[in-house]
Amino acid sequence: MLVSEGSSTSAREAITLLGLSGHHAEFCDPSPWCLARFSWLVGKFHRCPGLRDDPAGYLAYIEQRLADEKFDVLLPTHEQGFLFARAKPRIEGRAGLALPSFESYRTAHSKAGFSRLLDRLGLPQPPTQIVRSAQQLREAVRFPAVVKTSVGTASHGIWFIRSAADLEGALHDLGAAAFADEVLLQDLVAGTTEKAQSVFCRGQMIGFHAYRQVMPGVGGGEAIKQSVKRPVVRAHPEKVGQALDWHGALSIDYIMPDDGGAPLLIDCNPRLVEPFNAYRSGVDLVRFLLLISQGATPAALPEGREGVLTRLAVQALLGCAAGGGTRRDIARECVRLFAKREPYAGSTEELTPVRSDWISAVPLAVTAALLLASPKSAIKLARSGFGAHLLDLTSIRAIEGLES
Repeated sequence: MLVSEGSSTSAREAITLLGLSGHHAEFCDPSPWCLARFSWLVGKFHRCPGLRDDPAGYLAYIEQRLADEKFDVLLPTHEQGFLFARAKPRIEGRAGLALPSFESYRTAHSKAGFSRLLDRLGLPQPPTQIVRSAQQLREAVRFPAVVKTSVGTASHGIWFIRSAADLEGALHDLGAAAFADEVLLQDLVAGTTEKAQSVFCRGQMIGFHAYRQVMPGVGGGEAIKQSVKRPVVRAHPEKVGQALDWHGALSIDYIMPDDGGAPLLIDCNPRLVEPFNAYRSGVDLVRFLLLISQGATPAALPEGREGVLTRLAVQALLGCAAGGGTRRDIARECVRLFAKREPYAGSTEELTPVRSDWISAVPLAVTAALLLASPKSAIKLARSGFGAHLLDLTSIRAIEGLES
């Protein structure tokens, strides 16, 4: 298996599951210090050009790896799927790859495109407007609100607006260049964030899992997750996947409103997001993604167990520090994590599984040490994850101009 990158939490978890299942997994990444380097489950690391800065160079590197070595599957774990969907004719036949058409991928990848699709399908979302200038945004905003750039991942490019001062701050961060694309304005709905993960085979859903955020980390991530059963929600990504004739992994974020209203879809990730909670719940989405990548048409998976708790210790520590925690608070959090005390009792570590992969303790230990030295470094550390493996408007335009 050739994994498309090793910097994201999703890639790190996929590599864990591949290794524990006995697969030989190799990965490409521009950073020699990415998360996946700290794992004995990895067969080989390939240092490659960055997707964001050099998409054509990254694609050429992947093509060369597939030509030089025999890989059964090319597994896109993050935004590399946008490039691979565009260049699918150049990759097919060299390795198994589960992706929809480029048009479908682009619709799901764009927040504006996804919002329009929800409208067309009659699926629930918060009241949403698409604006193309700062003036339009000022005229349309109703507090509280959420402002989103059409391109963004892992809560990057999102502002929560509760006052005029928040709005001006968001406009300053956005700058004029952001409105060259589309900007979304949504009502801010109070509720619990949950995520629906699915795998499709030529438009048919064959795997589904949902979990809720029990404790937030930093940047919108989860420090503790709990699996849930959401039959009402399941029908929504199923309808999206059918409309897009989706092939591969698809994840959708939604809000369970505090007022007891219907779930509201708020974001789409055309990829597999952090699959470990699903695995612990009995839904091995990675295995099914490998099967359809190799041309199989497996029978649909039953839903997994609800109530399964998993944790990301790195996110917990970052969240503690970013929330104003002192060195003493961070030290206490380390003790609670190590001793599995509340709120971590009964949970399984998914990002740094030290018992099965001892070297994964290195990034966890380094994070703890840096935060104990400087709790204010939490935001900077979290932002370091927005690296060269992610796309921006410039790289997206470059990929759209590539020959398929």
